[in-house]
Amino acid sequence: MGLEMIDAGWLSILPPVVAITLALLTKEVYSSLFLGILTGMCVYSFSTGGNLLTAVTYVFDMMAVKIGDNGMMIIFLVLLGSLVVIVSRSGGTDAYGRWAVRRIKTKRSAKLTTALLGLLIFLDDGFNCLTVGTVMRPITDKHKISREKLSYLLDATAAPICIIAPISSWAVAVASEVEEAGGLNAFVQTIPFNLYALLTIVMVLFLSYTDFDFGPMKKAEEAPQYPEDPVQTGDMPEKPQGTVLDLLLPILTLIVTAILGMAYVGGFFQGVSFSEAIGANPVAGLTLGTFAGLLVALVMYLPRRIMTMQQFMTGIIDGIKTMIPALTILILAWALGGVCREMIGTGNFVSQVVSGGGISMSLVPAIVFAVAAFLSFSMGTAWGTFGILLPIVSMICAGPGGAQVLIPSLGATLAGSVYGDHCSPISDTTILASTGAQCNHLRHVETQLPYATLVAAVCFFGYLVAGFSRSAPVTISASFIMLGLVFAGISLWHRRPQKSRSDSRA
Repeated sequence: MGLEMIDAGWLSILPPVVAITLALLTKEVYSSLFLGILTGMCVYSFSTGGNLLTAVTYVFDMMAVKIGDNGMMIIFLVLLGSLVVIVSRSGGTDAYGRWAVRRIKTKRSAKLTTALLGLLIFLDDGFNCLTVGTVMRPITDKHKISREKLSYLLDATAAPICIIAPISSWAVAVASEVEEAGGLNAFVQTIPFNLYALLTIVMVLFLSYTDFDFGPMKKAEEAPQYPEDPVQTGDMPEKPQGTVLDLLLPILTLIVTAILGMAYVGGFFQGVSFSEAIGANPVAGLTLGTFAGLLVALVMYLPRRIMTMQQFMTGIIDGIKTMIPALTILILAWALGGVCREMIGTGNFVSQVVSGGGISMSLVPAIVFAVAAFLSFSMGTAWGTFGILLPIVSMICAGPGGAQVLIPSLGATLAGSVYGDHCSPISDTTILASTGAQCNHLRHVETQLPYATLVAAVCFFGYLVAGFSRSAPVTISASFIMLGLVFAGISLWHRRPQKSRSDSRA
C-alpha cells in the first residue's frame, strides 16, 4: 500500500481483540473480522491525520493487496475445491466409503485412521486439512463422529506435525529465521522442546483411542449433526459408477506431483537442496499438483462416461462455490494480519514489552511461550509470529546466561505460535480444518479451544521446568506426567456428577 508503519502503542492490540471478542460473542465471523480491520485502520488513519473515509478506503486497499499477495493460495484452494467436488460426484468418494466401512468397523478405528492420515501428510498444513477431511468425512459420519471432532482431529494433526517434521515448508521457514543459531540444525534441536506439538499429538492419539471427551466437544459428540455436503449436489446421475481408484488416483497424483512441483519451483533440479526447494514456494507446488490431479480425473472420467465435459466443468464451478466462505474469511484474516503487522506494529509492540522486561533468563522459555501464543492467536498466523519473535528471542538469549536457554526458548516460540494458530478463529489452518470437515467454523473454534488450552497450560508448566533444568528429557518427562495427572483429574471430575445423580434417584 506504500504507507509507513506507525507506533500505535497499546492501541496496536485493539484490532485483533475487537475481531476475536466479537467473533466469540456474536458467533458471526465475517462482520467481526471486518470490524477488526476497520478498527485498525481507524487507529492508523486518525494517528496520521486522516478521517473515517480514509480508514474505510484503507480497508479495501489492504484487502486488494492481500488478494494479490496470496493469489497463488486462492488459485490452489479453488482448484482443490473443484477436485474435491469432481471426485465426489464421480462416485469415487462413495466407493471409498463403502470399501472403508467394510474394514473400518469401529468408531475408534475411524478416529485413529483419521489421526494417522493427518500425521502422515506433513508437507503442508492446509493441504493436510482439506485432503484428510475429504477422504475421512464419509467414514466419520458413518460412525457417528461429530463434525466438530473431525475438525479437531484435522487441526490438531496439521500444524503440530508440520512444525516438527524436518522435511516440510515449516522447517525451512524456521531455519531461515534462526541462521545465526544454526539454521536447520537449530530447528532439529528445538523438536524435543516443542512441547505443544508433541503433547497435542499424544492427546489426539489418546482421544482417538478412547471415548474421553469433555466440555463443548462432549456435547457435540453426544448429539452429532451432519449438514448437507455441498459437493454432493449438482447435475449428476443418481448412481455414479465410480470406483475407489477414481478417488485414490487423482489424490495420489496430487500428492506426488505436488512434491515434485515444490521441488521444481524451488530449484531442486537446478542444484538447490530438497529441503530448501520444497520450502521456497510450497503453495505454487501444491497448485501444480492439484491441477495435475484435475487432469488425471478428466482423463479417467470422460472416456468411461462417468461424467460429461459439461458436468466436469459444472463440477469445477461448484467446487469454486464451496470455497467462497473459506476464501472470504481468509481474505479478511489476511487483511487483519496486514493491518497489525504492516501498519500499526502489533508484533513490534508485543516484542518490545517482552525484551524490555528485565526478567530472569530461567523464565524466558515460559514467558516467550505465553507471548507467542497471544500474538499468534491475535494475528491468526504462526508463521508471522515466529517470523517476528525468533530473531528477538535469539537476541535476548545472546546476552549473559542466555546460551543455555536458547534452544528451549526457540522451541517455546514455535510451540506458542502453533497453539495460537491452532485455536485462533482467524487462522488459515483453523479455517481450512472446519472447511475440510464441513463444520461450522465457530463451532469448531468453540469445541477445540478447551482441548488446545489444556495442552497449552501443561506446556507452560513444562517451559518453567525447561528454564531451570535446561534438559529435554527432564522437561518432556515432567510435561507428560502433568498431562497424565490432568487427564486423571478431568476423568474423576466427570465421574462425580454421575454418581451424585444416581444416588439422588435412589
